[in-house]
Amino acid sequence: MKDKLFKILLFASAVIILLLTAGIVYALVGKSLDVFQEYGVWGFLSNAEWDPRSATEEYGAFSFVIGTLYTSFFALLLCVPFSLPVALFNGEYFKGKKISSFVSSVVDLLAGIPSIVYGLWGFYTLRPLVIELGVNAQGFGIFLSSIVLAVMIIPYASSLSTEFLSMVPNNLKEGAYSLGATQIEVIQHISLPMASSGIVASYILALGRALGETMAVTMLIGNTNNIPSGLRDTGNTMASIIANQFGEADGLKLSALIAIGLLLFVITAIINFIAKLVMKKLAAV
Repeated sequence: MKDKLFKILLFASAVIILLLTAGIVYALVGKSLDVFQEYGVWGFLSNAEWDPRSATEEYGAFSFVIGTLYTSFFALLLCVPFSLPVALFNGEYFKGKKISSFVSSVVDLLAGIPSIVYGLWGFYTLRPLVIELGVNAQGFGIFLSSIVLAVMIIPYASSLSTEFLSMVPNNLKEGAYSLGATQIEVIQHISLPMASSGIVASYILALGRALGETMAVTMLIGNTNNIPSGLRDTGNTMASIIANQFGEADGLKLSALIAIGLLLFVITAIINFIAKLVMKKLAAV
């Protein structure tokens, strides 16, 4: 009897999750129809113009998509050289030791800091440094927001990668050591290949966090509705344009902002789908 009740509870939980997801998609699609009927799906996605003035009203998402991809992937590029060594430090070299526990606690603390605090830190600490480096005159832009995003996603990537490295069977490592392998050889040929699918998953989750980050990016990216051509330029992301203009939006503009939210949802879903395919291929190797 208990088993049946438990199975019913699990089934109900799964159905609720599916209904919630379907409800979100239904709401986003329903509220986005006006802008899609006005410009078409491809016309809205490929148009870089964003002009909310009533006389010349025109909306397109292309510049915000580019801004989101710029900041997120550059942040991920900056994240890898820092998060992977931290994961190896905690999961391999000092596994189970006090120093590893201390570093893990610090990493968890960084993961729990609100994004608005990161935004303030970037504004008052990093922005003057960016200005001194001569990246641009105001300090705002893709470069500054990507650095802060990288710092924000390092804890996620490193903590998850540490867990997957810790799950590698010890008997495989001990067998390699008994054959004369060094620690670096064990990491290269045993630990990293065995944990590769999980490590890839951790970076995909970190990328998902970067794609949807709002407040810190809104404070640092410059909030200009142009297509950024490089890291020195200012711009907007899909999340930041929604945060900046949703409160005062109505009519076609509101529909356009909700359509951008739908687009962000779809991009995140595609990235997660690609991540699962990569994980399956790596696990099969």
